[in-house]
Amino acid sequence: MREDIESLEHDFSLIENGFKVEEKRALDDYKAHDREYIKELALLAYKSEVYQVRMYGVFLLGYLSEDDDILVFMRDEVSKDDDWRVQEILAKSFDEFCKRKGYQNALPTIDEWMKSSNPNTRRAVTEGLRIWTSRPYFKENPMEAIKRLAGLREDSSEYVRKSVGNALRDIS
Repeated sequence: MREDIESLEHDFSLIENGFKVEEKRALDDYKAHDREYIKELALLAYKSEVYQVRMYGVFLLGYLSEDDDILVFMRDEVSKDDDWRVQEILAKSFDEFCKRKGYQNALPTIDEWMKSSNPNTRRAVTEGLRIWTSRPYFKENPMEAIKRLAGLREDSSEYVRKSVGNALRDIS
């Protein structure tokens, strides 16, 4: 498996912009292998020094996020990643979790992440669910989205406040 990671590091390090290649490869690999293999691959990829490989790993984690330990890893570890591009993929992977669980069923997790002391965790929710009212549950219940976002309008992190402002603007 280490050879797979080295190959990914070589191939992905050539990509300067975007995330579509990593996303497609992650989905193809997820579909081609069993969950245990993908979990091991995702966690190993996340240890890479190459941010594009960490992005790939976080996409895989999103596909596995119905497992509590994976979701906790995303919340507690991936949210600490220093690279903003990895943080963008955390947001996409959180949305993947919500989609798989069902947005209404994911409300307790959404609320939990929005209360996190880590601003990257809070932002993963606000960015991940953009545009909120295009998500099935929130489309029917826009006030649920507004109520949640309003609680972060005066967040201590400018990073989070900007995301909240964008999300509220999208809803309006």
